[in-house]
Amino acid sequence: MATVETVNNSPNVSGFWSTVGNIKIGVIPLPLYAILAAVIFTASFYDKLPADMVGGFATIMILGMFLGEVGARIPILKNIGGPAILAIFVPSTLVFLNLLNPAMLKSITAIMKTDNFLYLYISSLVVGSILGMNRKVLIQGFLRMFVPLIVGTIASIVVGSLVGTLFGFSIKHTFFYIVVPIIGGGIGEGVLPLSLAYSEILKVDQSALIPQLTTAAVLGNVVAIVTAGFLKRLGEKKQHLTGNGMLVKGGKDEELLKESTTIDKPIEFPLMGAGLLLAVSFYIFGSVANMAIAIPGAILMIFAAAIVKALKIMPPKMEQGAYHWYKFVSNNLTFPLMVGIGVLYTPLSDVVKLINPAYLVIVICTVLAMVSSGFFVGKLLKMYPIESALVTACHSGLGGTGDVAILSSANRIELMPFAQISTRIGGASMIVIATILMRMFGN
Repeated sequence: MATVETVNNSPNVSGFWSTVGNIKIGVIPLPLYAILAAVIFTASFYDKLPADMVGGFATIMILGMFLGEVGARIPILKNIGGPAILAIFVPSTLVFLNLLNPAMLKSITAIMKTDNFLYLYISSLVVGSILGMNRKVLIQGFLRMFVPLIVGTIASIVVGSLVGTLFGFSIKHTFFYIVVPIIGGGIGEGVLPLSLAYSEILKVDQSALIPQLTTAAVLGNVVAIVTAGFLKRLGEKKQHLTGNGMLVKGGKDEELLKESTTIDKPIEFPLMGAGLLLAVSFYIFGSVANMAIAIPGAILMIFAAAIVKALKIMPPKMEQGAYHWYKFVSNNLTFPLMVGIGVLYTPLSDVVKLINPAYLVIVICTVLAMVSSGFFVGKLLKMYPIESALVTACHSGLGGTGDVAILSSANRIELMPFAQISTRIGGASMIVIATILMRMFGN
């Protein structure tokens, strides 16, 4: 009797495991994912998780895959950048609540700060996407993008400052402490030098300025991420507004331009290794050139890659390798990177202290003024409005980390070179302007 019951139930058991096996976290079947997660969490519990690249990758990948998958399945949230939002803010919340295992925190800190994974990621995306881009699109995009960037910056300053007055803030306070941090280029490149300049001018402690400047920057980045998700949704409904990652309209040659942008060739793993070497070499070149030219190394890296592409200096095979390496990195390491961003670069405690409805409205209006300007100006300049708006939106992000989150939310990571220009040149310009104005009107 027992034997018959076992035989009758075995198809059900088999069917259950087959169903579970078909559920995937990223590309990994759920049972295997559960085993891998158990190994990593057990190691962290017994303090056996290495505080280096090995432990760091294990931690951010196991968390990033899960949060990205969950974010892509939650109704409504999935349409406004759910994977990016969860991958950043769940880890940030865990840190805020002191729930993240100390061993995991050490491993994430090691890979993000000691091993500098963020800049490996950015250099791989920037160099690979530029070298894999059509020359005509590249040149036209770089020339045209400055107009919506300038218009968007002016619009965000005017709108943000005026909305601030409606809630009882002075124009000076709104401009210096809310608007400028949002469009200042992030934390490391924007908030820190800005707070240092403010503290010297105002003769106050820098540590007293950082939380309020950081809050504006973080909230602005959140609004930009959500807005990018809405833009992605708009592009799905109104296809004529988007180039699906292509910034400049190509007229009669548009289909040819799209084909040549893709570099749809078989993957050759040795060439991908060459692509990695090219990415880190361009990054190092930018750092070296910075000693002679007073421009951030990341910007010099972008210009160097663009010049090499425009002049046809790089052999096509090497361009192919750089492009495929970029695709590998963007497809596999984006959400894991965001876990690191959430843990180390998104201080939820600062946001919670200062946030209130009026503050939030000012931030939202500032970012929306920037994004909508990019949308309509881009349309006038024969750029795809959604892509133009996204590149402009990156000016209100947290530097390179914000660019990743914003573009990932819209599934337009190939816009990274333009986003980096928008963020870094736009941000650096605002820091200089704000410092000069603070010296003139701050006291």
